[in-house]
Amino acid sequence: MPSAYEQLAARIRRREATVAVVGLGYVGLPLATAFSEAGFPVIGLDRDARRLQLLRAGRSYVSDLSHQTIRAFIKRPTTVITDRPASLRRADAVIVCVPTPLLKTREPDLSYVVGAMRAVARAARPPALVVLESTTYPGTTDGVVRATIEEAGHRLDAQVFLAFSPERIDPGNSRFATRNIPKLVGGVTPRATRLAAQLYGQVLDRVIAVSSSRVAETAKLLENTFRLVNIGLANEFALLCRALDIDVWEVIEAASTKPFGFMPFYPGPGIGGHCIPSDPIYLSWRARAAGAEARLIDLAAQINTSMPQYVVHRVGEALNARGRAVKGASLLVVGVAYKRDTNDTRESPALEIMEVLARKGAAVSYHDPLVPVITVCGARRRSRALTPSVIRAADCVVIVTDHSAIDYRRLGREAAMILDTRNVMRRAGRVRAAVERL
Repeated sequence: MPSAYEQLAARIRRREATVAVVGLGYVGLPLATAFSEAGFPVIGLDRDARRLQLLRAGRSYVSDLSHQTIRAFIKRPTTVITDRPASLRRADAVIVCVPTPLLKTREPDLSYVVGAMRAVARAARPPALVVLESTTYPGTTDGVVRATIEEAGHRLDAQVFLAFSPERIDPGNSRFATRNIPKLVGGVTPRATRLAAQLYGQVLDRVIAVSSSRVAETAKLLENTFRLVNIGLANEFALLCRALDIDVWEVIEAASTKPFGFMPFYPGPGIGGHCIPSDPIYLSWRARAAGAEARLIDLAAQINTSMPQYVVHRVGEALNARGRAVKGASLLVVGVAYKRDTNDTRESPALEIMEVLARKGAAVSYHDPLVPVITVCGARRRSRALTPSVIRAADCVVIVTDHSAIDYRRLGREAAMILDTRNVMRRAGRVRAAVERL
């Protein structure tokens, strides 16, 4: 009789295995649709009633997935969308894609992971493959998650196979999506690695197996730390170049002509999204717990998190130069998503900039073609249409996110003053506005 491992491998190979995705956010929903399109039965589990309502209505809340894709996903008879953890009993493979935020103490918050894994462990029907995709510190899968699975009475590598596979998404990127982004997998055991690689290999173009879950966890942290540190360097260069009266954007453009040994990163109003602001801090926290220091990571994080306050300072300087104060000024923030051409506002620096300016007494409004409503200082605000009258009414327009759908030529014609944190006005041609750059 085939072993549990062989039975599960055969079901995956024949695409008969039911794949459950826990957490239908920016990572989980594209993954669930990819498995469904490849012919796998899919269970999508999420506790957010609003998300489930939108999905059942065939509406997408992830900017990279069309309503048409969601409607096709929901209509398949092999798709189940639910908020009931008991549905996981039917799953052969469970992929957990839940948030891993930071506590106010800047320590990892694994409550979502632990809660999800407890539900998985209670409902799991061996043989089952369980994969964690949520970014976390090295040793989580082989430690906290493994303990949760074993406490429920499951024998690892006999009944349940456990692996880690870091999510890799780039919202708003039309070139790279779920299918063609290379996928890392690392199991707690070699057999778990093989099963995870086989599962993802059914739907993704390229899968790379590494020696352990710890390697896969740490590789993800290196990817995001690389970005954190280099963005921090670009931001520090922006401050230095302003002090030296040098155009930092021209400096970066000039350095980018070198065909080797250089990769351009750009300054901005701060960092946002789930990954860069928090993931490197997981590594820093783990390093301190092991008696080591992550000095470069901590310094880069400090530089990046100071940028929203620097933007506020620059707004004040620009207003003062024209005889105005922040208090009582009318300010229009353009772009509140954390990243160009997405509707994701998680950790967006625009929210902090707006809140600080509002606390200083400014009348702050915003425009974002992809984010119709946000909450600032506890109050809901709606995006304003970018009409000539709205632009002209602002004492200063602050460009925080450079969505491609925004009419920057109109901004340049109608605005009196613009603080451009993304250097996007360089493409606007001749402008009437006074333009300050970061």
